[in-house]
Amino acid sequence: MTQEQIRKFFQEQPWWLLFLGFLPLPAMLAIAKSDFNSASTAPSVIQSIKPSPVVEPTPTPLPTPSVEPSVPPAPTPEASPSPQPPQNPTSPELTEAEKALNEAAKARYVASLPSVDSTIEMHVAIATKVPTLTLSSSIQAQVYDQSGQLLAQLAPHETYTLSASASGMSLNTQSLPAVVFLDASHQGLTTIGNRTYRGRFLFVADGGVLWAVNYINLRQYLYSVVASEVSPSWKTEALKAQAIAARSYALTYYFKPVSSFYHLGSDEYYQVYSGIDREAERTSQAVDETAGEFVSYKGGIVESLYAASDEIVAEAFQGKGMSQLGALSLAEQGYTYEQILQNYYPRTSVSRLRLEFE
Repeated sequence: MTQEQIRKFFQEQPWWLLFLGFLPLPAMLAIAKSDFNSASTAPSVIQSIKPSPVVEPTPTPLPTPSVEPSVPPAPTPEASPSPQPPQNPTSPELTEAEKALNEAAKARYVASLPSVDSTIEMHVAIATKVPTLTLSSSIQAQVYDQSGQLLAQLAPHETYTLSASASGMSLNTQSLPAVVFLDASHQGLTTIGNRTYRGRFLFVADGGVLWAVNYINLRQYLYSVVASEVSPSWKTEALKAQAIAARSYALTYYFKPVSSFYHLGSDEYYQVYSGIDREAERTSQAVDETAGEFVSYKGGIVESLYAASDEIVAEAFQGKGMSQLGALSLAEQGYTYEQILQNYYPRTSVSRLRLEFE
């Protein structure tokens, strides 16, 4: 497939190149300003059903009974006392280990719940212009062409080599077209090179080299990015500020991608995405607790640049961006993540994407 054919193929795909500041969101998404505590819940509608009128029959006179000797009424037995339900014994105090297990179970449950971040699919280039790639999957994975036809299957835990060729690419010795997709389903993990990823993959061959693009939802993408950019041991407010800055940065490229077939790259030039290898509980929790929140200016999404220190921000971004070490220092002084973000992105606010069901 020539470069012009690849470009034409991806131009036919449903990409949205939208201007920042006026962002019509995907279906089921809307922008909510900073009022995070307001939530409207439609009341249940209970239909009122009137009972049918009861028609009482006309009483029929009873015949006069014959006189019988009076019989004394039977004595009324004394009412026995109602049995009382047994009292529940006092619950024993949980040990610290049991409390920790409960907290871990609760965290896993929260992580399993869908969020607005889960509805946005990022296309992240994890390899560009390389001659070969090694692949393996934790479960059986399928390789498809662009029309959805099954071309090959990867056996679990087997290593395969994907190579660019004159006519497209090859998987070990099997020839493949210039554009293929790899799907290990939602439960599977795919290792490409020395990193392991969730999600699906697009592979494109052109001019004797390969591109690999990871299709991953925004939530799982941020799990990796936040843990790759800062230490999970940092103060919670600094982690939340980093999660929102990373989400806002990603969303700018979601709406205005750098390429016709991926949104952004995975290295330091953009923001570091390492697959699952760097994920940590505290950074993932910061992502979930700020789900959908981004840095906003007059309703638009801010490209929230950031770097490790004030010196790098001043040199690379002319001082317009967040210092990660500075954010940590502010968090240690008791500032909230909203205050940290407003300090580094003046005249902005924190807005939130929300799901809307019609």
